[in-house]
Amino acid sequence: MDNQSFPTKGNLILAKNSLVLARQGYELMDKKRNILIRELMGLVEQARDIQKEIRTTFQMAYEALQKANMELGVNFVSDVARNVPVEDTIEVKLRSIMGTEIPLVRYDAATRTPAYAFYSTRESLDIARVSFEKVKDLTVKLSMVENSAYLLAANIKKAQKRANALQNITIPRYETLVKDIANALEEKEREEFTRLKVIKRMHTG
Repeated sequence: MDNQSFPTKGNLILAKNSLVLARQGYELMDKKRNILIRELMGLVEQARDIQKEIRTTFQMAYEALQKANMELGVNFVSDVARNVPVEDTIEVKLRSIMGTEIPLVRYDAATRTPAYAFYSTRESLDIARVSFEKVKDLTVKLSMVENSAYLLAANIKKAQKRANALQNITIPRYETLVKDIANALEEKEREEFTRLKVIKRMHTG
């Protein structure tokens, strides 16, 4: 038998305190889960919008690229593409939402300069370059949003599991313990009261 379940006033106080803490823990977990769900829904909506924008921009970029290939020649456009510098300014930091660390991606888009001279090209190449740069911006943003959504979903699952354990196991266990100890103490008091009455009657009889 667990020492905490012995019917003493000390154990009753401990069980009541544990019950209060368990209920508070459940409320906090429930609140955390709801906040994370709200954040997740916002990210899912954001990801959907970005994906739609990427599709549209990709289409525009490829159409402009095809036109540039026809106007300037595939070899010229390939040479220009080879001169485009590798993106090396991307920096990933973390921010916290209710204890969930989610990525915050930053990079320097302001330093971009065309890898060709304007006088030797056509407008179609400019449109393709700007469109593909926009696709890159959107892809970086989408990766951040999707990773954040994945991490939030994993933590929502954890919070849900903890909330369920508190609601279905811990709280009922302490409720039963409080009730059992309180009933046992009341029974003990009744027995003590009866015993005292019997002793008193014997003394006065």
